[in-house]
Amino acid sequence: MSPREVVEEWVRRFNNADIEGLSALYTKDAVNHQVVTDALEGRDAIRRMFEIEFGRAEMVCEIENIFEDGDWAILEWKDPLGLRGCGFFQIKNDQIQFQRGYFDQLSFFKIQGLPVPESYLDK
Repeated sequence: MSPREVVEEWVRRFNNADIEGLSALYTKDAVNHQVVTDALEGRDAIRRMFEIEFGRAEMVCEIENIFEDGDWAILEWKDPLGLRGCGFFQIKNDQIQFQRGYFDQLSFFKIQGLPVPESYLDK
């Protein structure tokens, strides 16, 4: 699959809250760095992040644009509630090796009606 196709599949699985399917798209030693948190290393840590996030919020990713360059795909996204962000995905052998995401986490908490975690305020 091309990097674009991997990201399109990632969005499909994300919108189905398919944690196992999402996790399978990552290499065993993948890194996922959402810039609002510390980087996660390894498929198991990434799976756990999806378990937590899908456990506390209903999330939907609507594709605005996908750009592809070499082994990279860049996703510009929005959700139905008005949140927007972007993600950079480095693809190796049809799997995500590295992902970096940018979004406003405080807006996410507010839009989802979630309390801001105390540990978030301590940073």
